[in-house]
Amino acid sequence: MERDPFVIAGHTLKSRFLFGTGRFPSPAVLQMALEESGAQVITFAVRRVNLESVEDDSVLQHVEDRQTFYLPNTSGASTAAEAVRIARLAREAGLGKWIKVEISGDARTLLPDPIETLRATEQLAGEGFTVLPYTSDDPILCKRLEEAGAAAVMPGGSPIGTGLGLLNPYNLGLIVEQARVPVIIDAGIGSAKDAAQAMELGADGILANTPIAKAQDPVMMARAFRLAIEAGRLSRLAGRIPKKKYASASSDWAGSLFEAAAGMGGKQ
Repeated sequence: MERDPFVIAGHTLKSRFLFGTGRFPSPAVLQMALEESGAQVITFAVRRVNLESVEDDSVLQHVEDRQTFYLPNTSGASTAAEAVRIARLAREAGLGKWIKVEISGDARTLLPDPIETLRATEQLAGEGFTVLPYTSDDPILCKRLEEAGAAAVMPGGSPIGTGLGLLNPYNLGLIVEQARVPVIIDAGIGSAKDAAQAMELGADGILANTPIAKAQDPVMMARAFRLAIEAGRLSRLAGRIPKKKYASASSDWAGSLFEAAAGMGGKQ
């Protein structure tokens, strides 16, 4: 970690896995899966939290003993004004200043509204929030969000909850290439394979909820994601071989003949 730190807004995190808390079959399974994930950042919809009694909230009371960063999200907002209001309420309730801006532009696809997301990011960053906007895999928009003050950008691999994986690796690669803030792939990931692929593309982190919560064994899947994220990151840092059009033998023909001759004492 010291040689490859993961830093968001000045905070160094040990885990590159951001953990969604919704849709788990029970609080006990949520706790066990969170433990296996190793995640330090947990996200939850503000609309699901009892802001008048955060300490007794049915979601947060199960994670209050962990050293975690809360990342409340504005899920349910359809405009920048709604997202800003939700973020302010969360901060006033003691949930901190980190906020995941999530503004849906379509009820069927739940794809983010790019214009409203940009507006909310700019306003909230100006008010001192640490803003992590969920966005589409548009390299230009991600750059604009960064310029608007986003602490990280969170492009989706595919629509939320679909499990379709990374539909446009090319765009995600462009986003990573140009970004000066962390890139966290959020939405659409279906399995540990997708998480590893995203990390190999150069993503700094993964946010996942549905593929863990709805797996046949959420606890096992949480561990699989943790290992996949680590493996993908190591693979990225190690540097993969270049792709070639034609085959290339792992040992050249001349070398093989030389070794064979040496084995016969050099006799022909």
